[in-house]
Amino acid sequence: MVINDSNFEEIKAQGKPIVLDFWATWCGPCKKIGPYIQELADQYEGQVIVGKVNIEDEADDLVAEFGIRNVPTVLFIKDGEVVDKIVGAAAKSKFEEKIQAML
Repeated sequence: MVINDSNFEEIKAQGKPIVLDFWATWCGPCKKIGPYIQELADQYEGQVIVGKVNIEDEADDLVAEFGIRNVPTVLFIKDGEVVDKIVGAAAKSKFEEKIQAML
């Protein structure tokens, strides 16, 4: 799911835990974790909202709101608050572990 400045509040209003993957087209590590993020989105569909935020495209407000300075940065949000994050590439199991902690 593509998440940007225009749809984030609507997504947050659904009340489900959210995983936000901040990425960029020029970022090698972003390309490495992209498939993991998609697999987790499929695996946790209905339980967790998993979205990708392209920092180059209509997400300036989100980048500023969450203080994103490096990509990839993956935020784990529960009840509207960031409860955890991973900066840089990591194993799929690390992302899954953080999602499980939110459920």
